[in-house]
Amino acid sequence: MMKKIFITAGVLLAIIGLIAFNRMTSKNKVVSSFAEVKKGPFEISVTNSGELVAEKSTDIKGPEIGQSNNNQGGGNQGRGGGGGGMRGGDMHAMDLKIQDMVPEGTIVKAGDYIAQLDRSSYNNTMKDEMDNLKTQQTDYEMKLLDTAVVLTNSRDDIKNQKYVVEEAQITLDQSKFEPPATIRKAVVALDQAKRTLEQKKRSYSLSKEQSLAEVNHLKMHFTRQTRLVNDLQDFLSKFTITAPTAGMVIYKKERKGTKRKVGSNVNPFDLVIATLPDLSSMISKIYVNEIEISKVQLGQNVIIKVDAFPAKAYSGKVSFIANIGEQLPNSDSKMFEVQIKVDGSDPDLRPSMTTGNKIIIKTFNDAVFIPTECIQTGMDSIPFVYEKSKTKQIVVLGEANEKFSIVQQGLQPGTTIYMIQPEEPATFKLKGEELIPLIKGKK
Repeated sequence: MMKKIFITAGVLLAIIGLIAFNRMTSKNKVVSSFAEVKKGPFEISVTNSGELVAEKSTDIKGPEIGQSNNNQGGGNQGRGGGGGGMRGGDMHAMDLKIQDMVPEGTIVKAGDYIAQLDRSSYNNTMKDEMDNLKTQQTDYEMKLLDTAVVLTNSRDDIKNQKYVVEEAQITLDQSKFEPPATIRKAVVALDQAKRTLEQKKRSYSLSKEQSLAEVNHLKMHFTRQTRLVNDLQDFLSKFTITAPTAGMVIYKKERKGTKRKVGSNVNPFDLVIATLPDLSSMISKIYVNEIEISKVQLGQNVIIKVDAFPAKAYSGKVSFIANIGEQLPNSDSKMFEVQIKVDGSDPDLRPSMTTGNKIIIKTFNDAVFIPTECIQTGMDSIPFVYEKSKTKQIVVLGEANEKFSIVQQGLQPGTTIYMIQPEEPATFKLKGEELIPLIKGKK
């Protein structure tokens, strides 16, 4: 019997405790479901995360095919130690593989080692072109020798034929007292010897012109092949990339966001391997969605926070807004690139650091505002709030930010209002009907 009494008493105590707990919880919910109408500075902003990039940087490039080293005019500004290149008509452009590279973030001086490109593909080309050069050199030298021999023999023939003409002339001169037939025979012999001499001279001239043309043709190919090999040797010497200026090495970022590193290929149309950013002038690059981009204007002030230095805040201004949006990964809407110029300089800032950017769209020095979640609307879309004084107050709203809305008319600072719809809302007295025409006029 006593045991049952203890059990019953325990159950009653548990029920009493549960009721007390529920009352305390309900009380806390009631307390937390109210908000106070505030008055003071009000700010409308667009907030996005982004990353730091250098406003200016020097590109470190690999060697370029299609630009001769002796070109006049335009230089290789922004090029690394791999600058200069092969003549495009003499070689095929191929991807260059990065074989080795200093770690990203390395501080370098002008001329310091940056990277090494894989030479294997072009080493094979070099071997083939060297073999071609040897073949063409042999052909050229042999043609020179053959030409010299042929022309020497032709000149000897001409010289011998001159002796034949001279002998025929002597024979004719000595036959003037001979019979006419003998004289005629001597005349014919002399004429034939002269014609043969002229033929040999013409043959020598033609042979000389033909030989010189063939020699010049071989010489042209030999010279071109020599230049090609020299250019290729110079081209391969630039596979060791060095820094054009002093700075911090930042890897080149591809369109998909990946970075070029050891093992990456560098295509002939984009030879940038890394960059040397100017750390004295930084940009915070962000992407704003198409819904909010219309709010962003050039010159707007921005408050910038850097994740690496949470205690610091930087100021800046919007310096660039893209005209065309792009579809980014993990984004359903079009995003527009916005660049923010960071005011001043800070040696602690580095490219690729993550930033939080608050673009100040508009500020109000003395506005009345409430949490946006306090605002209710009926079937007629007229906004109102529930006051703690058991009134349902119609309000005229102004602009809003992410959390709060400005109340132009209908509420006084310090008024306590419900965050959510109260119990028995039908018992609240409606106030502010005179504001309805004004609200409909604004619409």
